[in-house]
Amino acid sequence: MARECQICGKRAVMGNQITTRGKAKYLGGVGKKITGISPRQFRPNLQRIRITTPNGTHKRIRICTQCLRTGAVTRIIRAAPFKLPPLDVGPEPPPAQVKSAQESDAKTAQSSKEAQKKKKKKEEKVG
Repeated sequence: MARECQICGKRAVMGNQITTRGKAKYLGGVGKKITGISPRQFRPNLQRIRITTPNGTHKRIRICTQCLRTGAVTRIIRAAPFKLPPLDVGPEPPPAQVKSAQESDAKTAQSSKEAQKKKKKKEEKVG
């Protein structure tokens, strides 16, 4: 029970460590050779965390990172997360300023149209 996930039951499994030597064929060598096979353990990534149980008590358990990432348990919230104070935004501009901005946009659009007309007239004279 010590090295096992208390949620999903994941535990260490046995496997092999394969030791090789040589250079791979795709790199121009004669190929990799196996020089040794030794038994080893593949251990789960267990973390000890404090959780809140369904009845509201706190408990410390060992849990694998996959269960932790999927949200299988709820961690203890020690303090509320930090919140920025609301920004003090100044008053909105008066409507007269808004109109002047719209008028200036209209003037620039009108002047660009006039420039296009002059350009067309020049092309007609040349062409």
